[in-house]
This record gives sequence, structure tokens and C-alpha cells, in this order.
Amino acid sequence: MRQYLNWKTYLIFAAFCIVGASLYYTSQLAAKLADEERKKMEQVVEGIKIMADSESSGLDLTFASTFVSQNTTIPFISVDEEGNINQYNNLDTNKIKRDPAYLERKLAEFKAMAAPIPVELGYGLGTHYVYYGESYLLTQLRYFPYVQLAIIFLFLIVVLIALSSAHRSIQNQVWVGLSKETAHQLGTPLSSIEGWLEILKEDNNNTDALNEMQKDLDRLKLVADRFGKVGSAPVLEEEDIRHRLRNMVDYMQKRAPAKVSISINEMDKEIPVNISGPLLDWVVENLMRNALDAMEGKGNIHVSVEDTPQQVRIDISDTGKGIPRHQVKKIFNPGFTTKKRGWGLGLSLSKRIIEKYHHGSLVVKSTEVGKGTTFRIILRR
Repeated sequence: MRQYLNWKTYLIFAAFCIVGASLYYTSQLAAKLADEERKKMEQVVEGIKIMADSESSGLDLTFASTFVSQNTTIPFISVDEEGNINQYNNLDTNKIKRDPAYLERKLAEFKAMAAPIPVELGYGLGTHYVYYGESYLLTQLRYFPYVQLAIIFLFLIVVLIALSSAHRSIQNQVWVGLSKETAHQLGTPLSSIEGWLEILKEDNNNTDALNEMQKDLDRLKLVADRFGKVGSAPVLEEEDIRHRLRNMVDYMQKRAPAKVSISINEMDKEIPVNISGPLLDWVVENLMRNALDAMEGKGNIHVSVEDTPQQVRIDISDTGKGIPRHQVKKIFNPGFTTKKRGWGLGLSLSKRIIEKYHHGSLVVKSTEVGKGTTFRIILRR
């Protein structure tokens, strides 16, 4: 997990570095190009001034017209002292014909971009002002960093999705491998214990103790079967969840300390929902065992069920020591545990069973240090 987060950090940092460097370089390049375009416009203006001077010689006129005719990229508009447009170049003539206000809008745009270049004309013609805009190349250059940013952002999203998928795939393989190996390791001693139990039944008259041993053995076999189901798609069947929860409450009550009470709210009508019974039992049992650990030998565990048209909500509450706020977001992480001998896999695996196999959710509904915790299982219909 930490390595995965480091990769994300490195990728985001690299993306910001690339975009920052690109923005800086492009802004410098755009500033130089804008300066060159202003110098070019000053030459064009000088050419216009020479061409307007009736005393210019033929050579000067030809030389000046060269400056004007070579400007095919920078749009400009010339106005007189009263602001009337008297000349323009490199603008869309079709738009000018269709829209009489087009020139006025472009003039306002050019005024906002840069200061005009004054043209002093002789023979009482006064001073004209040339307003100019950016060439298409300069405009494209200014937008380039944002296009580049969008491309890098999309690339970053694709890479992060790929890394996230790879990370989840590795997690799935670890879960499946761990579960299969656990089921395999439990299988051999269970077979041996079952054989010894049969021998004891023949020689021992304490049937009550043997029956309880048989129940625990069956429970261990069920646990092994549950581990074997992890990694394969479970078959969801419609069941009345009341019976399964009551059976689990009875089972846990017999194995809980004498000062611990486990109860369930009364439910009159059936509550049918599609579940994998053995896996849901596992989740409920795990939550109850955590509650027993949190209460340290005394307290209450209460199971309540709420039936709605869209979902079934199962709340498991205890009167234990509660969970500190800073740990609530971590408790479902694999490996996180507050127990000295815990593996930190129970809640993580429970969440996986509910979310992946039942398409529901498992959350901490409420918790308060010193008062207890409530976990909520949501099963969608």
C-alpha cells in the first residue's frame, strides 16, 4: 500500500514539474514572440506613414509597401483621432460582411491587449492610432500549455487507474492465496480430530460434552469451508435472515463469558434477502468476537435488524471500550489491529465479503471511547 501511494506521489509530482517547466518556457517564448510582433507592427506603421506622405519618392514608396504587404499574420485596425476606423488588415472579411459590429468588437479586444502605435501624418491629417492583436501562432502558443496540461492529466488518470487495478489484483491474489492455504492447513488436523472424537464417543458416557465438542468441530469445518469459498464466486440464495442471525446469537451466547449478554430485536415478519449464508455468518461472528474482546468479560451485545424496500440494515452494537476517532478510518485496512496477537485481517476480510460478494457495505455507524461501537451491515435487495 505504501509503495502504491509513493508511486502516485511521484507521478503527480512529475506531472506538476513538467507542466510548470512547460508553462515557464512557453511564457518566455510567448513574451519574445510578442515583442517581435510589436517591432514588426512598428515597421508596418512606419510603412503606412511613408505611403501616406505624398512627398515620398517612388523608391521610398516601394520600400514602404514591402513592409505592409509582408504582414500576413498580425491583425490590426487603424483609427483616426475621433476613433473612426479607416483601415484594417488580416481580419476575417466574411465575418466583417455578415456582422457590421465585428470590427468594433475586434477593436475593443485589441485595445485591451496592448497600447496603440501612433502614426503622425502630415498635411493636416493629424494622428492615427494602430491597434493590433496577436498572430494565430502566438495565440496557439499561449494555449499550448493548457492543452499539454489536459493531455498529461488524462495520461495521469490512465496510469493511476492502471496502478489501482494492478494493486487490487495483487490484493485479490493475496487474499485468495491466504484463504486457500488456511483452508488446506485446517483440513488435515480436522480430519484427525474427527477420528479421535468418534473413538471418544464409543468409550465415554459424557454425551453433553461430546456433543459440544462435535458442534465446535463442525464449526471448525465450517470455518475451513468459508476460507475455501474466498476467491470463488459464492452462490447467493434467498433466505429469511432472522433465523440465521438468531442461530448466530445463540451460538455466540453459549461461548461468551457469563457476564456478557447477547440479544437480538424481535422480528415478526420474514426478512428475505439474497445472501451466502456461511460467509454472512462469518462476518457476524467476526464482529461479535471483536465486540467480546472490546468488552473484556462483561457488557452487552445487541443485534438489530431494519427492513426497508431497498435494503436490509443489520446493526451490531456493544458496550465495549470504543474506537478512537483517529483509528476509525484505519480499522478496515489489512494488517491494522490493536490486539497484541491479532493479524488485522478479520474486519478487512469481512468488509470484502460484504462489498464484493454481497454488493453491500460494512461501516462503523457510531463509536465513542468508553461507551461502545456500532457496526452496520447493509445488504441491498
